[in-house]
Amino acid sequence: MGDDQALLEIVSSANIACGFHAGDPTTIDATVRLAVANNVAVGAHPSYPDLHGFGRRSMDVSEEEIESGVLYQIGALAAFARVRGTALRHVKPHGALYSDAARDAALAGAIARAVARFDKKLVLVGLPGSALLAAGEHAGLRTAAEGFCDRAYEPDGSLRSRSKKGAVFTDPKHAAAQALELARAGRVQTLCIHGDTPGAAKLASAVREALLQAGINIAPLAGVAGAKA
Repeated sequence: MGDDQALLEIVSSANIACGFHAGDPTTIDATVRLAVANNVAVGAHPSYPDLHGFGRRSMDVSEEEIESGVLYQIGALAAFARVRGTALRHVKPHGALYSDAARDAALAGAIARAVARFDKKLVLVGLPGSALLAAGEHAGLRTAAEGFCDRAYEPDGSLRSRSKKGAVFTDPKHAAAQALELARAGRVQTLCIHGDTPGAAKLASAVREALLQAGINIAPLAGVAGAKA
C-alpha cells in the first residue's frame, strides 16, 4: 500500500502489520528483511481482526479475545524477526484498536497484559496521557508516548477522525513543522508517519531533515532515553 522500501531507508523504527489488518507471511518476512538490512528497529503492529477495513473500524471483541489475539500477532512477527537475526523492540497497536485503547482502560489492560506475557522488555507505544500507556506502566512495561506527523489533532489531544476533512497531512512541509513542534514540546518520545499516507516517503524525508537540522537526535525506539520504566 506504500513505498515500504523507501521508507525503511529513512525511519529508525518500523511498526509491521502482523496479518490481522494487513500483511501475510511472505510480506511480513520481506518487510522484516528490509528493516534488518537498513538497521531499523522492528516492532509489532497488532490490530483488530479486520482485513476488510484495514483495522480502522472499531469492533466488539472481548478482553480475552483481544489479549490472545495481540499475543498471537506479536508471536508471529517475533518468529520472522528471530530468523532474520533480530528481535522485537516495541509494540504499537494499529488503527481503531490504538484509538479505542487510548480511552478504554479494560481494552488497554488486555493489550498490555498480552505484551507483558510475551516479553516485559518490549516498549508499548501510545498517545500521551492515554489509558494504553497507563496500562503498560501498570503491567511493568516501558512505554513511549507518540506524536503523529501526518495527522491532525483535536483540541483535547486526540487524533481527528479520518472521516473529517483535513485529518491527514500530505504536505511534507506541514508534516515537518508538526514534527518539530511535537519534538520540541517534550511530551513524546517517538513520531509516526503512516506508510499508506500518500507520499509517505517524502514526508518522512522532510521530517528527518527538519529534526536533524534542529539538532534533534534520531534513534531506534527502544533506545529512547525518555521511555518510561
